[in-house]
Amino acid sequence: MTDTITTPEVTTTFAQLGVPAKLVAALREANRETPFPIQADTLPDTLAGRDVLGRGKTGSGKTLAFSIPLVARLSGELAGGGRRKGLPLGLVLAPTRELATQIATEIAPLAKAAGLTVTTIFGGVSQRPQETALRNGVDIVVACPGRLEDLMKQGIASLQAIEMTVIDEADHMADLGFLPVVTKILDKTPSSGQRLLFSATLDNGVDKLVKRFLTNEVMHSVDEANSPVAAMTHHVFEVAPDDKNLLVRRLASGMGRRILFTRTKHQAKKLAKHLTASGIPAVDLHGNLSQNARDRNLAQFSDGTVRVLVATDVAARGVHVDDVQLVVHVDPPMEHKAYLHRSGRTARAGSDGDVATVMLPAQRRDTMTLLRKADIKVQPQIVVASSDAVDVLVGPYAPHVAPVPGGPGSGNELPQPRGGGKSTGANARRKRSARDGVAGSGAHGAGDSARAERPRRDRSGRPEAKQGGGAGGRGQQSEGGRGRGGASRGQGGARSGQPARQGGRGAAPRGGSAVAWSSTGGGSMQGGDAGGRSGGRSGGERRAPRRAQG
Repeated sequence: MTDTITTPEVTTTFAQLGVPAKLVAALREANRETPFPIQADTLPDTLAGRDVLGRGKTGSGKTLAFSIPLVARLSGELAGGGRRKGLPLGLVLAPTRELATQIATEIAPLAKAAGLTVTTIFGGVSQRPQETALRNGVDIVVACPGRLEDLMKQGIASLQAIEMTVIDEADHMADLGFLPVVTKILDKTPSSGQRLLFSATLDNGVDKLVKRFLTNEVMHSVDEANSPVAAMTHHVFEVAPDDKNLLVRRLASGMGRRILFTRTKHQAKKLAKHLTASGIPAVDLHGNLSQNARDRNLAQFSDGTVRVLVATDVAARGVHVDDVQLVVHVDPPMEHKAYLHRSGRTARAGSDGDVATVMLPAQRRDTMTLLRKADIKVQPQIVVASSDAVDVLVGPYAPHVAPVPGGPGSGNELPQPRGGGKSTGANARRKRSARDGVAGSGAHGAGDSARAERPRRDRSGRPEAKQGGGAGGRGQQSEGGRGRGGASRGQGGARSGQPARQGGRGAAPRGGSAVAWSSTGGGSMQGGDAGGRSGGRSGGERRAPRRAQG
């Protein structure tokens, strides 16, 4: 049976709640001395070893609410034993890589103060460092279900020594279809261990997870009147289709941090580039990015290098950045749960925040239905980018930042070009060699290369013979030292610095006759008197003798 407790107003300190002194000191160093409501209410039960179902909303401080008892249990008297290689003691499951990373970052200072170690496990990156951490011995694992299940199947990860398990954002796990995997993972943890589960809702199978894995749990929910999320203000702007882009740009142009939500990954990428090109540095966050790109973009947003993050619903579920002043729904989401999750990126940690929804006239009915389901009462306003209501919300413009290719805010680091911007693949080299060869070095220009002339062709398609000894393959030394000759197409196919096979007949005296080899690829010619050799052939090319009269 679940006991339900509503969080009271906070009037205590971490020390009074029974948090160990070494953790209180670590919290004080991080300027965290007063607990949030869900922390004050859950800590007495979690520190006592009880299973807990937390219904705290996004931004309520739930990460710290489970991090403190996790570290306290594993480092205190309740811990069942010392560290053993490959056998972690604590497990936190999170739905996304970003959320797992941020949870680990939150736990790390507390773990360090208690002499514990933390690692993350998720896909999209090499598993070798994760294998190494597990085999060397780690105390707390923060993991996404998919990669953890893979490591368990490979015999690399074992959960037989887990003493405390935390499932964070279980409702999001359900939305992503992770609950079957989560169930398999929890089945591998000892039933005697302590379990904490946090979820905004209990639908889509979350309630079954609670019934199966939590024992005599206490449910804590944050009272809406005391929740930091109550400081959120909602705005709905109705705009004509032709004016939408200008309105979105104006909403992104303010001084503080803001997150813009789009429905698709393509929209997120396109909008971030558009804003950056307009002088508003922005980065994108979506599933098509590599893990390194996701980490880089999120770091730029977190440290203030850029003020605007353009994200999709799934990717932004792991974004926990304080002081986000504005959330913009560039398009209204499909369902009210997505609206609440998006909006929860602002008004965090006791701060105020605003949420703006951009709505086209054709979207009015669906949007108002969505807001009604989310229990949001707001009157739509018909606006343009320069409307007073928009100016009041956004405030003064942030300074214009000229876009720098590959720099912060470009959305992507530009790779360094190779080969002068040309493809360096073997196929591309063959095509260029056949299309326009490069002559070898002459007597006075070692290493200098030049593009050969394309010969004229007769009606049969064969190259026309040039008149004079030069057409017979005599190496004519130009002023720049470039050797030129032969009637082959694309003469001098060997690149500068590459030796060419020499073939053909020696040059006849000027004015006499000579035999030259006609080839499709051509070879290099040696300049000066040594240049009487022409037509070094590419392997496998046909050759046909042609006599030129000088």
